[in-house]
Amino acid sequence: MGGSLRVAVLGAPGVGKTAIIRQFLFGDYPERHRPTDGPRLYRPAVLLDGAVYDLSIRDGDGAGPSPSPGGVEEWPDPKDWSLQDTDAFVLVYDICSPDSFDYVKALRQRIAETRPAGAPEAPILVVGNKRDRQRLRFGPRRALAALVRRGWRCGYLECSAKYNWHVLRLFRELLRCALVRARPAHPALRLQGALHPARCSLM
Repeated sequence: MGGSLRVAVLGAPGVGKTAIIRQFLFGDYPERHRPTDGPRLYRPAVLLDGAVYDLSIRDGDGAGPSPSPGGVEEWPDPKDWSLQDTDAFVLVYDICSPDSFDYVKALRQRIAETRPAGAPEAPILVVGNKRDRQRLRFGPRRALAALVRRGWRCGYLECSAKYNWHVLRLFRELLRCALVRARPAHPALRLQGALHPARCSLM
């Protein structure tokens, strides 16, 4: 066994978090959107250069802010959504929704503020989903990528969960970064693909 990694997939409701995870694990896409009923935990295994890694992927609905009666956004306790010990983050937004991008910006700031002192820095990959709706996007890809990479110091990638475009690449890049940071002497890692769906379980 190669070890284990804890990944959180976060973002505003409706941006495609669950769709991305299900494409990666099971190769399917739900044609009708159904809001995720609370956070879910997936536990697949992946093969990286001959070593099997156990992943814990949290579909993180409920990790973002919610309005209070006074109109002020309230964030849940980080301990409640179990992200302080997460090894890597995927922050998903809809390329057609500027509000979902602002939501990701707030999440990224919250992650930085609540990271325990002395804890290793966890890689963050910002993902623009719904690339199949390119003509409706709210901003140019290059400008957004430059902002995220240079200003936020996070990774950036766009994908289409609907057509399974760049979904595997998304997890490959994230896991490569997480493993290299955890073990600096480790050679470049290549994600060879998720194992058979039967190895995955939903809790």
